[in-house]
Amino acid sequence: MKFLYLHGFASGPDSKKGVAISAHLATRGISLERLNLRVPSFEHLRLSAMIDTTRAAIGSPDDRAVVMGSSLGGLTAARLAERDARVVALVLLAPAFQLVSRWRARIGEDEWRAWEERGWLEVDDYASGGRARVDFDFTNDVARIDSSPFPDVRVPTLIIHGTRDDVVSIDRSRDFAQGRPNVRLVPVDDGHELTASLDPITREIDAFFRDQGVGA
Repeated sequence: MKFLYLHGFASGPDSKKGVAISAHLATRGISLERLNLRVPSFEHLRLSAMIDTTRAAIGSPDDRAVVMGSSLGGLTAARLAERDARVVALVLLAPAFQLVSRWRARIGEDEWRAWEERGWLEVDDYASGGRARVDFDFTNDVARIDSSPFPDVRVPTLIIHGTRDDVVSIDRSRDFAQGRPNVRLVPVDDGHELTASLDPITREIDAFFRDQGVGA
């Protein structure tokens, strides 16, 4: 069994959450592989390439994986799970469901059109600590893959989402979880980054792994 961690937008494999969860799981004898999903580059980021990178990391047709993802990494994990039967369980942290429609509403139509006309948008790059550009075709790639309101996920899924998240409303996760007996949503008193909730996150992951019979 492989355990993979997918970081969020403008983040990287050394994110605070990824490192903390990895260190915790190591005490349980579980090796968590934190993937670099700034592919093919951050400027030309593509959800399709993120999915392909994760699929390749699972390995052979006989390998199986538990995939954990934060925000855009959570969307990546969920869209992969509906396509690849080798994914046996998901842990999603504030998953970025309905990314394009949310982002468009967030920045407004004027800025959205300006992004399309310029071809790029300048954003904070949390991995480098600076600013970086992301091209508009990122949104086209996401829209093509994330075409239905929610991924068709059939595997056991744990979602942890902050009730004060102002980037991805917890209502998205509530709507996703509704009517899906395979999905458990755990609200926490936190924002989008969930950095104040590392203790409850690791406790919930431990319990989820025990329930699913995965891990050491």
